[in-house]
Amino acid sequence: MKIFNLQIEETLNSLLLQEDTDGDKKITIEDKGPKAFHLESEDGTKHTVKGTYQLSNLLQELVIAKYDGKTSVKIPLHKIDEPPVSRISRMIREYYWKGLTRSMDAQGVEKLISDTKNEALTAEKLPIYVPFQDELAFNYYKTLEDKLNIKASRLPEDISPEFVKTLNDKPGILSLKLEKENGEIKGVPFVVPGGRFNEMYGWDSYFESIGLLIDGKVDLAKAMADNFQYEIEHYGKILNANRSYYLSRTQPPFYTSLIREVFEITKDKNWLNNHLKTAIKEYETVWMVQGKRLTENGLNRYLAEGLGIPPECEEGHYDAILKPFADKVHCSIEDYISKYQNGELQNDFLDTYFLHDRTVRESGHDTSYRIEGNCADLNLVELNVLLYKYELDFAELIKDVFDDSFEFNSKTYTSSYWLKKAEKRKQLVNSFCWNSENGLYVDYNHVTKTQSTFVAATTFTPLWCNIASLEQAKAIVKNALPLLKEKGGIAGSTKASRGDITNERPARQWDYPNGWAPHQMMIWKGLFNYGCNQEAQELIYRWLFMITKNAVDYNGTIPEKYDVVEATHKVFAEYGNVGTDFEYISQEGFGWMNASYQYGLNLLEEKFIQKLNELIEPEKIF
Repeated sequence: MKIFNLQIEETLNSLLLQEDTDGDKKITIEDKGPKAFHLESEDGTKHTVKGTYQLSNLLQELVIAKYDGKTSVKIPLHKIDEPPVSRISRMIREYYWKGLTRSMDAQGVEKLISDTKNEALTAEKLPIYVPFQDELAFNYYKTLEDKLNIKASRLPEDISPEFVKTLNDKPGILSLKLEKENGEIKGVPFVVPGGRFNEMYGWDSYFESIGLLIDGKVDLAKAMADNFQYEIEHYGKILNANRSYYLSRTQPPFYTSLIREVFEITKDKNWLNNHLKTAIKEYETVWMVQGKRLTENGLNRYLAEGLGIPPECEEGHYDAILKPFADKVHCSIEDYISKYQNGELQNDFLDTYFLHDRTVRESGHDTSYRIEGNCADLNLVELNVLLYKYELDFAELIKDVFDDSFEFNSKTYTSSYWLKKAEKRKQLVNSFCWNSENGLYVDYNHVTKTQSTFVAATTFTPLWCNIASLEQAKAIVKNALPLLKEKGGIAGSTKASRGDITNERPARQWDYPNGWAPHQMMIWKGLFNYGCNQEAQELIYRWLFMITKNAVDYNGTIPEKYDVVEATHKVFAEYGNVGTDFEYISQEGFGWMNASYQYGLNLLEEKFIQKLNELIEPEKIF
């Protein structure tokens, strides 16, 4: 076995000088170097490392050793020539999850202070907001105030939208679960999406946990569920993310799926009992309150209950919407924003616009023309599918684990109670959201009493939890696959539904031509549920091929999303593409993208994995 004993700095400098011709501290197919670097092995034989992929692997191995504090390193040839699929999966398992793991103790909070979203607060103390009832957290953060330049503030017992708005000028971090062991306080860990998303997000956390469980990191997935529980018990909901401006916003509900999948491994009945009570509480208080997230027809909607302009958006994001109103009263956009936010100006149109805009963000699909301008009026098919899954999970866990009797809040729940709710929801989803003419599931506007004509990847989600009949599933596969399948997997929408893109009508990141990990993962499972194994294998291959090819060509890049039409990470809609901005080596990848890779490999047949390593184009296989 060839082993190269290398001086790290000397080799790095030579390698980059020769091969990194565009100076971005990466080696990619866009560099114009000779793509051949000469090394000498320990036995004195010469070896030439050839090709973008092998050279970037050499760069990464050198940097890993450098970050470990070494000045020299022995690199075996098999690390440089490692098959792409093995390398990507290994990097996710051994490095990226660690790079994405955070906690809300002293060590973790110190990392948050350097977050780019806190740059405006550098001259001040970073606010950490603590729930009214959590004495342990409040007292702990008070002791850290001077040491870490933070300011601990206790939230009121009643957190209203009006109160949340008062925090918008001084946004901060919301505490998560702390535990005291042997007199030492430690934060319960969580995984962040990556890049500028340096908090615990709602539905990201579930999809990340799928990858964590596959990679044997059960304790970390369990910790994610424990933090979900903390949020429900202390903030009233699973949060969009643990920042102050998200206090009035939840995200797509996957809590029962997470606790069920963790329990299947741990078999910890006491833990499940505790979490099941919290999940029932979330179901009843967040989702089933009439007039809020429950509509008059019995189906659910998203409803972010904040006030004013969402403070997390970049400066200028709403200028096109605000300019006509500012012009009308002869003031600048900045002045108009100030007067609207503090109540000097009333604007019913903007009140409604921002209600829907915040609700789009609560849905997780921020943003898409599928839901822009009317999100709070829509019974989204995927939301009602997720709540159907809650009802089924409650029924099956109570029957199988708790002998068909579960006590909570002086009430005894049985499986039949939840099965009746699930059956009722199934009937409603099929009544309002099934379009028999087109053979697709669509969203329903409960205000206008009409079905949406927008065709999106979410049409597949009823297959994920078996709410569709076999005939409906066959119709969706027949009708939706040809519309949404692209080179790299399933697009967020059809091009026709998205419509024309202009300067006045810019591209939205959840629409065509982009594809997202949570859609793919749910679709794969849904297809397997209905015996569509070949279709599932093809979609998995297309998605993993795209990730693998981009990682091979671009120094291990694994970003937030992809353009699945061109099968590239070069996505420029709205906020760019998180996970592409790094030097030398990605230390994180991107949370749910990492998980989708591990999940896809776990499902893909061995014969396709070999073709994946050879980077054989999907069109040559299927």
